[in-house]
Amino acid sequence: MGSINKIGVLYGGSSSEREISLQSGLGVHKAIIELGFDSKLIDYSNIEDLGTLKNFDFVFIALHGFEGEGGKLQQNLDDLNILYSGSKSKACKNTWNKKFTKEILDRNKIKTPVSLDIIFNKQIVSNGLQVSSFDRFRPFDYIFLKPQEDGSSVDIFKISDDKSLKEAFQKCVYPNRKFIFEEFINGREFTVTIIDNECLPPIEIIYKNDFYDYDAKYLSDDTILKQANLNSNELEEIKMASIRAFNALNCSAWGRVDLIQCSKTREFYVIEINTVPGMTSHSCVPKSASFIDLSYVEVVEKIIDAST
Repeated sequence: MGSINKIGVLYGGSSSEREISLQSGLGVHKAIIELGFDSKLIDYSNIEDLGTLKNFDFVFIALHGFEGEGGKLQQNLDDLNILYSGSKSKACKNTWNKKFTKEILDRNKIKTPVSLDIIFNKQIVSNGLQVSSFDRFRPFDYIFLKPQEDGSSVDIFKISDDKSLKEAFQKCVYPNRKFIFEEFINGREFTVTIIDNECLPPIEIIYKNDFYDYDAKYLSDDTILKQANLNSNELEEIKMASIRAFNALNCSAWGRVDLIQCSKTREFYVIEINTVPGMTSHSCVPKSASFIDLSYVEVVEKIIDAST
Protein backbone atom coordinates (compact mmCIF):
# COMPACT_ATOMS: atom_id res chain seq x y z
CA MET A 1 0.00 0.00 0.00
CA GLY A 2 3.00 2.25 -0.32
CA SER A 3 2.86 5.46 1.71
CA ILE A 4 -0.81 5.15 2.62
CA ASN A 5 -1.44 5.88 6.29
CA LYS A 6 -4.57 7.99 6.54
CA ILE A 7 -7.75 6.69 4.88
CA GLY A 8 -11.10 8.41 4.54
CA VAL A 9 -14.15 6.15 4.23
CA LEU A 10 -16.81 7.88 2.18
CA TYR A 11 -20.31 6.64 2.97
CA GLY A 12 -23.93 7.65 3.62
CA GLY A 13 -25.13 10.19 1.08
CA SER A 14 -28.73 10.93 0.17
CA SER A 15 -29.69 8.07 -2.16
CA SER A 16 -32.26 5.35 -1.57
CA GLU A 17 -29.32 3.15 -0.56
CA ARG A 18 -28.15 5.41 2.28
CA GLU A 19 -28.85 2.93 5.08
CA ILE A 20 -26.96 0.14 3.33
CA SER A 21 -24.08 2.52 2.66
CA LEU A 22 -23.91 3.47 6.34
CA GLN A 23 -23.54 -0.22 7.22
CA SER A 24 -20.96 -0.80 4.49
CA GLY A 25 -18.91 2.21 5.52
CA LEU A 26 -18.89 1.29 9.19
CA GLY A 27 -17.68 -2.24 8.40
CA VAL A 28 -14.91 -0.97 6.12
CA HIS A 29 -13.89 1.67 8.68
CA LYS A 30 -13.50 -0.94 11.43
CA ALA A 31 -11.50 -3.21 9.09
CA ILE A 32 -9.13 -0.39 8.13
CA ILE A 33 -8.45 0.36 11.79
CA GLU A 34 -7.80 -3.35 12.38
CA LEU A 35 -5.29 -3.24 9.51
CA GLY A 36 -3.39 -0.58 11.45
CA PHE A 37 -4.32 2.52 9.47
CA ASP A 38 -5.81 5.79 10.59
CA SER A 39 -9.42 5.81 9.36
CA LYS A 40 -12.15 8.43 9.42
CA LEU A 41 -15.80 8.01 8.43
CA ILE A 42 -17.08 10.80 6.18
CA ASP A 43 -20.79 11.15 5.39
CA TYR A 44 -21.03 12.39 1.82
CA SER A 45 -24.10 14.42 2.79
CA ASN A 46 -21.92 16.59 5.03
CA ILE A 47 -19.19 17.37 2.51
CA GLU A 48 -19.20 20.93 1.21
CA ASP A 49 -15.83 20.78 -0.55
CA LEU A 50 -14.33 17.56 -1.94
CA GLY A 51 -10.96 19.27 -1.70
CA THR A 52 -10.96 18.44 2.01
CA LEU A 53 -10.40 14.81 1.00
CA LYS A 54 -6.85 15.80 0.06
CA ASN A 55 -6.13 15.44 3.77
CA PHE A 56 -6.23 11.66 3.23
CA ASP A 57 -3.75 9.40 1.46
CA PHE A 58 -6.59 7.28 0.11
CA VAL A 59 -10.39 7.40 -0.05
CA PHE A 60 -12.35 4.17 0.26
CA ILE A 61 -15.66 4.67 -1.52
CA ALA A 62 -18.41 2.85 0.36
CA LEU A 63 -21.01 5.21 -1.06
CA HIS A 64 -23.83 3.45 -2.88
CA GLY A 65 -26.32 4.90 -5.32
CA PHE A 66 -25.69 7.55 -7.96
CA GLU A 67 -23.45 9.64 -5.72
CA GLY A 68 -20.92 6.83 -5.33
CA GLU A 69 -21.49 4.76 -8.48
CA GLY A 70 -22.56 7.27 -11.14
CA GLY A 71 -19.04 8.38 -12.08
CA LYS A 72 -19.14 12.08 -11.21
CA LEU A 73 -17.46 11.53 -7.83
CA GLN A 74 -14.66 9.54 -9.44
CA GLN A 75 -14.10 12.27 -12.06
CA ASN A 76 -13.95 14.94 -9.36
CA LEU A 77 -11.47 12.89 -7.31
CA ASP A 78 -9.30 12.38 -10.39
CA ASP A 79 -9.37 16.12 -11.07
CA LEU A 80 -8.19 16.69 -7.49
CA ASN A 81 -5.51 13.98 -7.82
CA ILE A 82 -7.00 12.01 -4.94
CA LEU A 83 -6.42 8.25 -4.82
CA TYR A 84 -9.58 6.18 -4.32
CA SER A 85 -10.94 2.64 -4.41
CA GLY A 86 -12.59 0.99 -7.36
CA SER A 87 -13.32 1.83 -10.97
CA LYS A 88 -12.75 5.09 -12.80
CA SER A 89 -15.44 7.53 -13.91
CA LYS A 90 -16.16 6.06 -17.35
CA ALA A 91 -16.71 2.55 -16.02
CA CYS A 92 -19.00 3.83 -13.28
CA LYS A 93 -21.10 5.82 -15.75
CA ASN A 94 -21.45 2.81 -18.04
CA THR A 95 -22.36 0.33 -15.30
CA TRP A 96 -24.71 2.68 -13.45
CA ASN A 97 -26.85 3.11 -16.56
CA LYS A 98 -28.48 -0.22 -17.48
CA LYS A 99 -29.05 0.89 -21.08
CA PHE A 100 -25.35 1.72 -21.55
CA THR A 101 -24.35 -1.54 -19.86
CA LYS A 102 -26.48 -3.61 -22.20
CA GLU A 103 -25.28 -1.78 -25.30
CA ILE A 104 -21.65 -2.45 -24.36
CA LEU A 105 -22.35 -6.09 -23.50
CA ASP A 106 -24.15 -6.55 -26.84
CA ARG A 107 -21.27 -4.98 -28.77
CA ASN A 108 -18.88 -7.39 -27.07
CA LYS A 109 -21.17 -10.36 -27.78
CA ILE A 110 -21.69 -11.04 -24.07
CA LYS A 111 -25.11 -12.53 -23.38
CA THR A 112 -27.58 -10.26 -21.56
CA PRO A 113 -31.41 -10.29 -21.50
CA VAL A 114 -33.17 -8.42 -24.30
CA SER A 115 -34.40 -4.99 -23.25
CA LEU A 116 -36.41 -2.01 -24.43
CA ASP A 117 -35.97 1.61 -23.31
CA ILE A 118 -39.05 3.52 -22.15
CA ILE A 119 -40.15 6.57 -20.20
CA PHE A 120 -42.35 5.15 -17.44
CA ASN A 121 -45.26 7.59 -17.39
CA LYS A 122 -49.04 7.67 -17.60
CA GLN A 123 -48.94 7.44 -21.40
CA ILE A 124 -47.13 4.10 -21.28
CA VAL A 125 -49.53 2.84 -18.62
CA SER A 126 -52.67 3.98 -20.43
CA ASN A 127 -51.55 2.55 -23.78
CA GLY A 128 -50.58 -0.78 -22.25
CA LEU A 129 -47.83 -3.21 -23.13
CA GLN A 130 -48.69 -3.45 -26.82
CA VAL A 131 -47.58 0.14 -27.44
CA SER A 132 -43.94 -0.67 -26.80
CA SER A 133 -42.97 -2.87 -29.77
CA PHE A 134 -43.22 -5.92 -27.57
CA ASP A 135 -42.88 -8.47 -30.34
CA ARG A 136 -39.26 -9.04 -29.35
CA PHE A 137 -40.38 -10.35 -25.95
CA ARG A 138 -43.20 -12.64 -27.07
CA PRO A 139 -44.07 -15.20 -25.97
CA PHE A 140 -43.37 -14.15 -22.39
CA ASP A 141 -44.65 -15.06 -18.96
CA TYR A 142 -43.17 -11.99 -17.35
CA ILE A 143 -40.93 -9.06 -18.08
CA PHE A 144 -39.06 -6.87 -15.64
CA LEU A 145 -39.49 -3.15 -15.37
CA LYS A 146 -36.29 -1.51 -14.13
CA PRO A 147 -35.05 2.07 -13.77
CA GLN A 148 -32.18 2.80 -16.13
CA GLU A 149 -30.32 4.30 -13.19
CA ASP A 150 -30.81 3.04 -9.62
CA GLY A 151 -29.64 0.29 -7.33
CA SER A 152 -30.69 -2.14 -4.60
CA SER A 153 -33.72 -3.23 -6.66
CA VAL A 154 -35.50 0.08 -6.04
CA ASP A 155 -38.53 0.46 -8.37
CA ILE A 156 -38.10 -2.95 -10.03
CA PHE A 157 -41.32 -4.75 -10.88
CA LYS A 158 -42.32 -8.03 -12.45
CA ILE A 159 -44.88 -7.34 -15.20
CA SER A 160 -47.22 -9.91 -16.75
CA ASP A 161 -50.10 -7.81 -18.13
CA ASP A 162 -51.57 -4.31 -18.30
CA LYS A 163 -53.01 -4.63 -14.80
CA SER A 164 -49.62 -5.34 -13.24
CA LEU A 165 -48.16 -2.45 -15.28
CA LYS A 166 -50.69 -0.06 -13.72
CA GLU A 167 -50.01 -1.46 -10.26
CA ALA A 168 -46.29 -0.92 -10.80
CA PHE A 169 -46.89 2.73 -11.68
CA GLN A 170 -48.93 3.21 -8.51
CA LYS A 171 -46.26 1.59 -6.33
CA CYS A 172 -43.30 3.18 -8.10
CA VAL A 173 -41.35 5.48 -5.78
CA TYR A 174 -39.84 7.54 -8.59
CA PRO A 175 -41.96 7.28 -11.76
CA ASN A 176 -41.71 9.60 -14.78
CA ARG A 177 -38.08 8.76 -15.48
CA LYS A 178 -36.20 6.47 -17.84
CA PHE A 179 -36.77 2.74 -17.40
CA ILE A 180 -36.17 -0.44 -19.36
CA PHE A 181 -38.40 -3.41 -19.97
CA GLU A 182 -36.21 -6.48 -19.68
CA GLU A 183 -36.75 -10.05 -20.81
CA PHE A 184 -37.50 -12.48 -17.99
CA ILE A 185 -35.20 -15.49 -18.07
CA ASN A 186 -36.20 -18.39 -15.87
CA GLY A 187 -33.21 -19.87 -14.10
CA ARG A 188 -30.78 -19.77 -11.20
CA GLU A 189 -29.32 -16.47 -10.05
CA PHE A 190 -25.64 -15.99 -9.27
CA THR A 191 -23.23 -13.24 -8.37
CA VAL A 192 -19.47 -13.20 -8.86
CA THR A 193 -17.09 -10.96 -6.92
CA ILE A 194 -13.98 -9.79 -8.77
CA ILE A 195 -10.96 -8.36 -6.97
CA ASP A 196 -7.80 -7.50 -8.89
CA ASN A 197 -9.14 -9.28 -11.99
CA GLU A 198 -9.64 -12.57 -10.13
CA CYS A 199 -13.00 -14.19 -9.40
CA LEU A 200 -13.92 -15.27 -5.91
CA PRO A 201 -16.17 -18.36 -5.64
CA PRO A 202 -19.56 -17.62 -7.28
CA ILE A 203 -22.59 -17.33 -5.00
CA GLU A 204 -26.01 -18.74 -5.82
CA ILE A 205 -28.84 -16.56 -4.54
CA ILE A 206 -31.94 -18.45 -3.38
CA TYR A 207 -34.99 -16.49 -2.25
CA LYS A 208 -38.67 -17.02 -1.53
CA ASN A 209 -39.83 -13.64 -2.81
CA ASP A 210 -41.24 -13.26 -6.31
CA PHE A 211 -37.80 -12.05 -7.38
CA TYR A 212 -34.62 -10.75 -5.77
CA ASP A 213 -36.11 -7.44 -4.64
CA TYR A 214 -35.11 -5.01 -1.87
CA ASP A 215 -36.86 -7.10 0.77
CA ALA A 216 -35.13 -10.29 -0.35
CA LYS A 217 -31.76 -8.53 -0.41
CA TYR A 218 -31.80 -6.74 2.91
CA LEU A 219 -34.78 -7.68 5.08
CA SER A 220 -35.86 -11.28 4.57
CA ASP A 221 -34.46 -14.04 6.77
CA ASP A 222 -35.38 -16.58 4.09
CA THR A 223 -32.84 -15.49 1.47
CA ILE A 224 -29.92 -17.90 1.17
CA LEU A 225 -26.48 -17.05 -0.21
CA LYS A 226 -24.56 -20.25 -0.79
CA GLN A 227 -21.49 -21.29 -2.68
CA ALA A 228 -22.60 -22.14 -6.20
CA ASN A 229 -22.82 -25.84 -6.98
CA LEU A 230 -21.60 -25.84 -10.57
CA ASN A 231 -19.66 -28.41 -12.58
CA SER A 232 -16.17 -27.54 -13.79
CA ASN A 233 -17.34 -26.38 -17.23
CA GLU A 234 -20.08 -24.18 -15.76
CA LEU A 235 -17.65 -22.74 -13.23
CA GLU A 236 -15.23 -21.83 -15.99
CA GLU A 237 -18.05 -20.33 -18.08
CA ILE A 238 -19.48 -18.15 -15.31
CA LYS A 239 -16.05 -16.83 -14.36
CA MET A 240 -15.18 -16.15 -17.99
CA ALA A 241 -18.47 -14.32 -18.59
CA SER A 242 -17.94 -12.24 -15.44
CA ILE A 243 -14.37 -11.25 -16.29
CA ARG A 244 -15.32 -10.44 -19.89
CA ALA A 245 -18.20 -8.24 -18.74
CA PHE A 246 -16.04 -6.56 -16.07
CA ASN A 247 -13.34 -5.75 -18.62
CA ALA A 248 -15.75 -4.76 -21.39
CA LEU A 249 -17.17 -2.07 -19.10
CA ASN A 250 -13.62 -0.90 -18.25
CA CYS A 251 -14.05 -1.76 -14.57
CA SER A 252 -11.02 -2.04 -12.33
CA ALA A 253 -9.85 -3.02 -8.82
CA TRP A 254 -13.03 -4.65 -7.58
CA GLY A 255 -16.69 -5.15 -8.36
CA ARG A 256 -19.49 -7.68 -8.57
CA VAL A 257 -21.17 -9.19 -11.62
CA ASP A 258 -24.76 -10.48 -11.36
CA LEU A 259 -25.86 -13.27 -13.70
CA ILE A 260 -28.66 -15.71 -14.37
CA GLN A 261 -28.28 -19.20 -15.81
CA CYS A 262 -31.11 -20.04 -18.18
CA SER A 263 -32.84 -23.24 -17.05
CA LYS A 264 -33.36 -24.35 -20.66
CA THR A 265 -30.05 -23.59 -22.36
CA ARG A 266 -27.79 -23.56 -19.25
CA GLU A 267 -26.15 -20.42 -20.68
CA PHE A 268 -25.17 -17.53 -18.41
CA TYR A 269 -26.63 -14.07 -18.97
CA VAL A 270 -25.07 -10.97 -17.40
CA ILE A 271 -27.69 -8.84 -15.64
CA GLU A 272 -25.55 -6.01 -14.31
CA ILE A 273 -22.16 -4.99 -12.93
CA ASN A 274 -21.74 -3.23 -9.59
CA THR A 275 -18.73 -0.95 -9.09
CA VAL A 276 -19.39 -0.29 -5.38
CA PRO A 277 -20.95 -3.51 -4.06
CA GLY A 278 -22.39 -3.72 -0.57
CA MET A 279 -19.93 -4.41 2.21
CA THR A 280 -22.30 -5.10 5.08
CA SER A 281 -21.66 -8.19 7.19
CA HIS A 282 -24.33 -10.00 5.15
CA SER A 283 -23.26 -8.77 1.70
CA CYS A 284 -22.24 -11.05 -1.14
CA VAL A 285 -18.62 -9.87 -1.38
CA PRO A 286 -17.50 -10.86 2.15
CA LYS A 287 -19.72 -13.95 1.94
CA SER A 288 -17.98 -15.12 -1.23
CA ALA A 289 -14.57 -14.47 0.32
CA SER A 290 -15.47 -16.60 3.33
CA PHE A 291 -15.71 -19.66 1.06
CA ILE A 292 -11.93 -19.50 0.61
CA ASP A 293 -11.28 -18.51 4.24
CA LEU A 294 -10.71 -14.82 3.52
CA SER A 295 -11.86 -12.63 6.39
CA TYR A 296 -13.74 -9.35 5.97
CA VAL A 297 -10.57 -7.49 6.97
CA GLU A 298 -8.51 -9.35 4.37
CA VAL A 299 -11.07 -8.49 1.69
CA VAL A 300 -10.81 -4.79 2.52
CA GLU A 301 -7.02 -5.05 2.38
CA LYS A 302 -7.19 -6.73 -1.04
CA ILE A 303 -9.52 -4.01 -2.36
CA ILE A 304 -7.13 -1.28 -1.21
CA ASP A 305 -4.15 -3.12 -2.71
CA ALA A 306 -5.99 -3.59 -6.02
CA SER A 307 -6.85 0.12 -6.14
CA THR A 308 -3.36 1.48 -5.51
